Amino acid sequence: MSLNGKRIGFGLTGSHCTYDAVFPEIEKLVNAGAEVLPVVTHTVKNTTTRFGKGEDWVERIEDLTGNKVIDSIVGAEPLGPKIPLDCMVIAPLTGNSMSKFANALTDSPVLMAAKATLRNLKPVVVGISTNDALGLNGVNLMRLMSTKNIFFIPYGQDDPEKKPNSMVARMTLLSDTVEAAINGKQLQPVIIEKFRD
Repeated sequence: MSLNGKRIGFGLTGSHCTYDAVFPEIEKLVNAGAEVLPVVTHTVKNTTTRFGKGEDWVERIEDLTGNKVIDSIVGAEPLGPKIPLDCMVIAPLTGNSMSKFANALTDSPVLMAAKATLRNLKPVVVGISTNDALGLNGVNLMRLMSTKNIFFIPYGQDDPEKKPNSMVARMTLLSDTVEAAINGKQLQPVIIEKFRD
């Protein structure tokens, strides 16, 4: 299946250390002919970290996709009824946003875009990046894994010795996961040895 002509929402949440792995995958979607609509949380847009400034990441994703970021809940809501997506991607999905998503809290543009997409019975693909996937957030991870129309970029422990509860998606499998999800399938295996990436 081709992604050419597909409209894909792409949500970024605040796992700043993961952006360098995600941006080449956004470029792959664009090069495959997808229309990519970027959606960012307040944290992404307004936080400066050792990994870069929020405004620089916003400028970079706008340049890459050719579209202005959606950075408000009001701006994201039309992705349901008026501007339906073929697929919504959230990568990286932090533990904080994952816990909110799993418990139906819609307090960011990214989560509103995901909710709007699920409302249309379309797939939401998530690429987790969280230090507590095997800790307190484990229940939220499993809730999302068992929810219809939510699909996961295969993920695994990224540093099992130093951070045994941490899990991160293998972002290089993002496009393959999106293609499978649009066909209603979860790319397998979903649990992988991420640290051997």
